Amino acid sequence: MSILLTLLIIIASTKIAGDLSVRLGQPSVLGKLIVGIILGPAVLHWIEAEPFLHEMSEIGVLLLMFIAGLETDLDQLKRNWRSSLAVAIGGIAAPLVGGYFVSLAFGLTNSQALFVGLLLCATSVSISVQTLKEMDALQSREGTTILGAAVVDDVIVVMLLAVMMSILGTGGGGAIGEIALKNGLFFLLILIVSIFVVPQIMKWFASQRVSEPVISGAIVLVCGYAYFAEEMAVAGIIGAFAAGIAISQTKFREEVEHKASPIAYSLFVPVFFVSIGLSVSFDGIGSQLGFLLVLTVVAVAAKLVGGALGARLTGFGSRSSLMIGAGMVSRGEVALIIAASGLESEMLPQRYFTAVIVLVIITTLVTPPLLKGLKVTRGQQPSDSSSS
Repeated sequence: MSILLTLLIIIASTKIAGDLSVRLGQPSVLGKLIVGIILGPAVLHWIEAEPFLHEMSEIGVLLLMFIAGLETDLDQLKRNWRSSLAVAIGGIAAPLVGGYFVSLAFGLTNSQALFVGLLLCATSVSISVQTLKEMDALQSREGTTILGAAVVDDVIVVMLLAVMMSILGTGGGGAIGEIALKNGLFFLLILIVSIFVVPQIMKWFASQRVSEPVISGAIVLVCGYAYFAEEMAVAGIIGAFAAGIAISQTKFREEVEHKASPIAYSLFVPVFFVSIGLSVSFDGIGSQLGFLLVLTVVAVAAKLVGGALGARLTGFGSRSSLMIGAGMVSRGEVALIIAASGLESEMLPQRYFTAVIVLVIITTLVTPPLLKGLKVTRGQQPSDSSSS
């Protein structure tokens, strides 16, 4: 199919599906995710998972996280660091244990069960970010806690994956220490650059006598941060998020946000949503239906309960805690990357790969309605956020 026709179908269908979803009382992102499954190999076969779509979806998720960083209240994030850490730890411990024992019950080996448990620890906050934006809750205490917890979660899961691949897989003995060093160095350098270098870079771009210099400078920084993050064994989405926070502390924040949103939401983000559905295939899923159903229930419940418990122990009310737990449920592209790594290293059996992919999609689909259903109203905020 022509690239132009593919993009035409994606953009038109996601906008129509998003509007229909809102009219039915659900976040627009839910309709966009479902239409990706319908258009892809699972149903209509209109769109295939082509390389150019993958690359565009990667840009889409980076821009989505960059905008989230721009809109993040840094002071709120600093105040909630204890809650974010507790939510991340709870959201890792519960799925790791639950996934491990379920996998053992279905006949996987000890190392394979550990890997599946680790896969369930992943959190992809990009879907939650879009839903929180639609709910006007991204800058709330709950929203900033979810964002902070997702960053911590990503770092811990990367470290655990390095340990597991080193001990059980094909990784080298020095992988653990090397990744730990790279992670630490990344955050140290990013902090220094964000404080001292980014404002100067933005000023320099703003002084250039060319069209759209400020947004161009911002995109350069997003790409640079994301590339550096991946080189230092940290997910690129964390780098993009950090770039957004860095620019949000400059006088160019509003201009960048105003101009970045049309670029992201008109083209790249729709492709990202559809690309998630393109990885769904129901071939051979019947033989793994029991495993899929049980593991999916555990995957959703463990993240929800584990994250909510961490929030509750750090001062959030019951409804706010559940909302935070719901925001951690989506596994998205992070889990897909881990699953692909497991398949390559033979730590995830081929016969369970499709079931795991479908599980990732289901967790992504249930997150928007969960968040919307648990939304904290203004009247509930004082009682649910009593401690700082």
